[in-house]
Amino acid sequence: MAIVKVTPALVAHAIDGTDWQAIDAQTDADLARNVAGDPDAAPILTGGETAAAIARTVRKRLGLSQAEFAARFHLPVGTLRDWEQNRRQPDAPALAYLRVIAREPEMVARALVSA
Repeated sequence: MAIVKVTPALVAHAIDGTDWQAIDAQTDADLARNVAGDPDAAPILTGGETAAAIARTVRKRLGLSQAEFAARFHLPVGTLRDWEQNRRQPDAPALAYLRVIAREPEMVARALVSA
């Protein structure tokens, strides 16, 4: 397996070399067909699947059980389970909260302790 170091110059070259008009012209069906035909492409996730992945990934990255995560960040554990299992989707404020936790978990935890 080759290891590729992704540098800012490499990213800029990839962005500059992309035909954004061609991408923007694609329909959802075109995108789905292109992803399905590319074995290296990640699957397109629904909004619920994306939210479930965010919740699960953040919690696991922090090394917390569902109960620990829910307690630390003042969430009902059942709600967290429903999000992670894609039974329910977090609304926009809850999704924003998960993203803040993902970026600054210690800051959020400190803020909640003093609340």
